[in-house]
Amino acid sequence: MTEWSLRGSYFESCNCDAICPCRRIDGRAGGRSTHGVCMGLLSWVVAQGNAAGVELGGLAVAIVCRYDDDEVGSPWSFVLYLDKRGDVRQRQALEDIFVGRLGGSALVHFPWAWKPSYLIAVRPAQIEVDHTPRRQRLRIGKRVEVRISGSASEGHEVTCVIPGHERTGEELHAELLRVDDVAPFKYEYRGVCGYGSDFDYSSEEQG
Repeated sequence: MTEWSLRGSYFESCNCDAICPCRRIDGRAGGRSTHGVCMGLLSWVVAQGNAAGVELGGLAVAIVCRYDDDEVGSPWSFVLYLDKRGDVRQRQALEDIFVGRLGGSALVHFPWAWKPSYLIAVRPAQIEVDHTPRRQRLRIGKRVEVRISGSASEGHEVTCVIPGHERTGEELHAELLRVDDVAPFKYEYRGVCGYGSDFDYSSEEQG
C-alpha cells in the first residue's frame, strides 16, 4: 500500500440553499439536497503533503461535481482539476489520492470514491485560490469562479463529510458559483451555500 498524507484547508460551494441540507446540523444527519440535483465545486489547498516520497505541499486541487438524489445510488459525475505548478509525479499522486485509487481517507470522506461514479476529465490547470475564512475565492482560468461572502452558520454546529464530521467547520454564503466546462458543468448560481474547514487525510484512515 502506498503511504500518503495530506493536510490543509478546504472550501466548497454548491447550488443548495444555506444551510445545505446535506450537512450534519447540530449532530443531526443530513438529507436530500435542496433541489434534488446537486451541482458543486470542492477545493483543497495542501499545506503539508507527501505520497511515497513525492512532496505535495503548496499545491491545490479542485473538483466540479454533480449528482442526482433520485438516480439509483446517486453516483457522482466529476471533473478533477490539478495544480499545473506540480510536476508529472506530483499531479499523478494527487489524482490517485483524490479519485480514491490509494484508499485510506478517500474511502471515508469522498462519496465519489466509494460510490459507482464517473470521472469525466482530469485537467492540469492554473488554480488561483484564497482560503481566507469567510472570504474564500477560487478561479480556474475561464472555467470556474467562486466567491464566498460571509458566514451562514447562524449559531449552529455544521459539519461536512468531505473534510470530516469530526472537524470544526463553518457554513458560508456564496456570492457566486460559476462553472463553464463540458456538459453538465455549465451553470451560474448566486446566493447559494458554501462550507469551509480544514482537512487531515492519510493512507491509514480506512473508516
